[in-house]
Amino acid sequence: MEKLEIYNNVNYINIVNIIAGIIFIYGVTVKNKEVQEQRMRGYFIQAAKEILKGEGLQVASVRNIADQAGYSYATLYNYFKDIKDLIFVCVQDFQDECTEFVIHEAENTPRGIEKVKLIIKSYTKYFIQYPGIFELFFLEKISDISNKNSNIKLIYTFLDRLCAEEWDYCINENIITAEEADIQKSQIRYIVTGLLLFYINRRYPDSYSEFMEIIDRQLNYIIDRKSVV
Repeated sequence: MEKLEIYNNVNYINIVNIIAGIIFIYGVTVKNKEVQEQRMRGYFIQAAKEILKGEGLQVASVRNIADQAGYSYATLYNYFKDIKDLIFVCVQDFQDECTEFVIHEAENTPRGIEKVKLIIKSYTKYFIQYPGIFELFFLEKISDISNKNSNIKLIYTFLDRLCAEEWDYCINENIITAEEADIQKSQIRYIVTGLLLFYINRRYPDSYSEFMEIIDRQLNYIIDRKSVV
């Protein structure tokens, strides 16, 4: 009887070990598959971003992106629904990249109105540095970069989101009212986009320094209500 119990216990332990081994191997396999999938997605995203930055959306075909990534164009469809799915992932990545740039530029600036202004100016610097991204965000049809029209809100509200904490700070500190902030955000959104459009695509004004002077004057007028000379 004791031998039978020992035998059963040993069998039980062996079965448990086998099951644990299977679960471990399955878990490692799944994890490796996920890592590989993320790696492959990353190759295509990076390739698409390089093309979009350098040459624009018109050149960002499935074949060109796949060639840049070093894989067959058919492989791309294993990781993305279609080209628009990939392009909008790039839009989100560019927003993250711009956010990091702005945070770095404004990190030592005291909170409040001056920080709002610096965030906005840093935002313009990013797009001047990468005009292809500006065109992707503001000149291309949303139907060419996303399957969902609702995604346009992510682009439309981007500058507002960058400044959100500072606007809230200004409101909470009674520097401006919430109503004033809403009006100023709307005015800034359109004016900054318009100025970037003229400068990037028409080279007006002639120099970067003059462009930034205009940005300064407009921000002073909108936020501080100082007259524009």
